[in-house]
Amino acid sequence: MTVVLLGVVWVLVLTGIVGTRLLLGVGLYRSAVAAGLGRPRAMTVAVVAVGLLLAWVAASWLLAYDGVYQAGPWGPVAFAVVLVALLASTRIPVMARVLAAPGTSADLVRAQSFRVVGVLFLIMMFLGKAPALFAVPTGLGDFAIGLAAPWIARALARGTGRREAVRFNVLGIVDYAVALVTGMVSSLVFAGPSDTALGMAPLVLIITTAGPLGAAMHIVSLRRLSGSPTTIPPQTGLATA
Repeated sequence: MTVVLLGVVWVLVLTGIVGTRLLLGVGLYRSAVAAGLGRPRAMTVAVVAVGLLLAWVAASWLLAYDGVYQAGPWGPVAFAVVLVALLASTRIPVMARVLAAPGTSADLVRAQSFRVVGVLFLIMMFLGKAPALFAVPTGLGDFAIGLAAPWIARALARGTGRREAVRFNVLGIVDYAVALVTGMVSSLVFAGPSDTALGMAPLVLIITTAGPLGAAMHIVSLRRLSGSPTTIPPQTGLATA
């Protein structure tokens, strides 16, 4: 039973990580086309972005395999460093142009849909491999954000729901902050398998790869929304996607 549930956790982790990046890639492609880059260049932007994000997943996996994240607070450090790098990349001229295109906020919110796989933290708690202090708020928070994402994205695509989208993104950031704090507190308070699991794959991949990307998407989406009018013009191409 334990082996089966661990297999389910791995499937959920990989589904969430890969699915989020592919959905983001589709959004970047559409935004690049809307920004006037042309389809070939838009495809290049999307493929390069997704490729780099997946490359970091592979690198983080190798670091976890070598036990790097168990030697200290390197999981949270990786979260912070990658988040800063992602936000800095939005200043690259071509990326800034793509992210400024109409419909970007809706696509960034839509890519958060895979957060529903956060229920895996509850499974790990059930298996005794994640402390409840960390697993319960993180698992329920991620699931709620992922469940709400498609509806918020649809409202934005139709030109409504700006206030709801702002609250959604703020709550998404709070969810990550709670996860980081409870994870670090758990590491200090608890010792043993539960603590060790937070520094190992698959859980550490959520902390070091999924978390920074999700937080970056929330922040960029909030930037876009803060510069938008009360009612966002509907994007028919997104509304029908």
